[in-house]
Order: sequence, then structure tokens, then C-alpha cells
Amino acid sequence: MAGLSITGGLVLKGEYSNDVATPGLEIPVDTRTDTWRTAATIVVPVDPGDIMTVDARARVTSELPYPVGIGAHLWQYDCDPEPGPDGVVPVVSARPWTRIAPSWGMNVTREIHHLPVQLGALWQVPATWPIGHRVVFVLRVDAHSTAASGGDSVVGDAGYTLLRVRREALAF
Repeated sequence: MAGLSITGGLVLKGEYSNDVATPGLEIPVDTRTDTWRTAATIVVPVDPGDIMTVDARARVTSELPYPVGIGAHLWQYDCDPEPGPDGVVPVVSARPWTRIAPSWGMNVTREIHHLPVQLGALWQVPATWPIGHRVVFVLRVDAHSTAASGGDSVVGDAGYTLLRVRREALAF
């Protein structure tokens, strides 16, 4: 949050969590880093200027005989966009998504086998955010390796996924 200076403290507006992972999450292993899968989402009410602390955790298991690079990102998008000129609300994939944290990555190997994923972000809701619109936070994961062969995948482990959000506002 470059440029944000907090001098008056913060007021807690809510805490939210979701420990439900995408069921049966299989993450394809390929040689690219563009086959992202959604591991978890959470919908949070927001107001312009709110300060959101987002914590994401998951675990990935690989049964493959070669190292697999696991990458993770945190994203946000508007849950309640206005309909387009045709009167249709854009599908999720057509909405503007914004990455809110740097990429995280590490190799899962035969020795590691179960790789914990943990990343976080601090994001301020833009002043231009539409009143009454909720935000969706998304944990996305990718798997890649130069040794990948068609059909290989790693698994997002059920019971280890958590998205937690702390919503605050500047105290004036």
C-alpha cells in the first residue's frame, strides 16, 4: 500500500474467514505458469478506503517423481459489477481482476511431499470503489515443471485451506 500513512490508528469493521477449499482440487502440472486454479475464495463487504489484511493458507501434495514448482497469488475482483451495455453482468472471468500480493513460490519434491502455502496481503479499497459492492478475494495456485508430461497433477489438500480477512478503517 504505497503512500498510505496511518497516523490516527485503525478501527476494526469486521473479521471474515473461509476454510472451505475448492472440492477435489487438482492442479495440472505443465511447463507453463498460466494454468492457475482457484483454491479458495471469500466474499467480504467493503467501503471505499477500507484497509484489508488478507491471510491465505493451503497445502499441496505431490506424488510425482520429479520436483514441481508451486506458485500462488492473491487476487481481488468486484463481486457486484454493473451490467454491461447489453444488460448482462459480466461473468467472473471477464471482470477486472487485480493481484494484491507478490507471487509466492517453492518446489514440492519427493522429500517435501506436502508443501504448505502461506501468503498475505495488505490492500486498501480504492476511493472509487462503488458503494454497496462487495469484494471477492481469491487464492490461486499453479504447478509447473520442465519434467511435466501430459496428465500429471498435484492435489490441493482438503482441510488445510484458509482465507482470513481483517477489515479496518482509518480512525479520524
